[in-house]
Amino acid sequence: MELELEPMRLPSDNQRPFVIAGPCSAETEEQVMKTALELASKGCHNFRAGIWKPRTKPGGFEGHGEKALPWLKRVKDETGMLITTEVATPAHVELALKYELDLLWIGARTTANPFAMQAIANSLKGVDIPVLVKNPVNPDLELWIGAMERLNRAGIKRLGAIHRGFSSYDKSMYRNLPMWQIPIELRRRIPTLPIVCDPSHIGGRRDLIAPLCQQAMDLGFDGLIVESHCDPDNAWSDAKQQVTPDVLDYILSQLVVRSEKITTEGISQLRKQIDQLDNQVMDILSKRMRVCREIGQYKKEHNLTVLQAQRYNEILDKRGAQGTLYGMDAEFIKKVFEAIHEESVRQQIEIINS
Repeated sequence: MELELEPMRLPSDNQRPFVIAGPCSAETEEQVMKTALELASKGCHNFRAGIWKPRTKPGGFEGHGEKALPWLKRVKDETGMLITTEVATPAHVELALKYELDLLWIGARTTANPFAMQAIANSLKGVDIPVLVKNPVNPDLELWIGAMERLNRAGIKRLGAIHRGFSSYDKSMYRNLPMWQIPIELRRRIPTLPIVCDPSHIGGRRDLIAPLCQQAMDLGFDGLIVESHCDPDNAWSDAKQQVTPDVLDYILSQLVVRSEKITTEGISQLRKQIDQLDNQVMDILSKRMRVCREIGQYKKEHNLTVLQAQRYNEILDKRGAQGTLYGMDAEFIKKVFEAIHEESVRQQIEIINS
């Protein structure tokens, strides 16, 4: 299904991408207003704050609920900023509309649940409001697109996606792995869909927000949603990943926003070189697979197992070290050769079982 989309037209200052900023949680009316006024003074047009904050484990601050919605309404009335929060149930949607929120977003855990997404979609039928959908917790592009399709079928045409990274069991410098290839594929599939980057949840640390914002701009993302708090060290939730409005303003002032359009003949010629090299890569891979099939035939004739673990480890170690010498990341090379090996094994299994 193709999404039927209309432009979101979120305000910006034309010098920067559109930015949605505000605290992780609406803690007190004073905290909300202080943060909002500081952000407004820096030229921010879109204010966010969590009203319902279910945590991974119970016991932490989980938001004030409806009590905090008038605080957002006051932000809108006194600063002119658009206001937004996360909704996870039809009851949240009803209250957000009651207090005249301008934009809604769907959280990662909700996106991962088709039942919850359908319930929210049903509650939005007949409503014209922009909705941003975060990627699901796990790297599942179809689930992400499916969540947006449900909203679109309910009549929501001002849709956007939020890339907040993906959970992983492995330890990493990031709170959530960026896995940029997934939003890049989303952009390829739905070119007109706005994609917003959430560096706060990807990084989980203040020092990672600036480089993640720049990487998002380098990849052509349309905007940013960043957690900003007037006193982040004492925030009631996610303190480590929030920055002050002053720091956020500095980060945004340093961003280099690049054009997607080809403006010179030079890049066109370089892309032709890339196409030629890609053709050579495909030719070499084809030849490599032909040799792998011959090996598969040999293994079949001599009753050998397809997987030779020692040989596989040798390839990964050798090519990883070689990639480093060539200026490439060893982990990248490992992933490339893991994929090549997986296809080699698949073809050899076909031969052995034929």
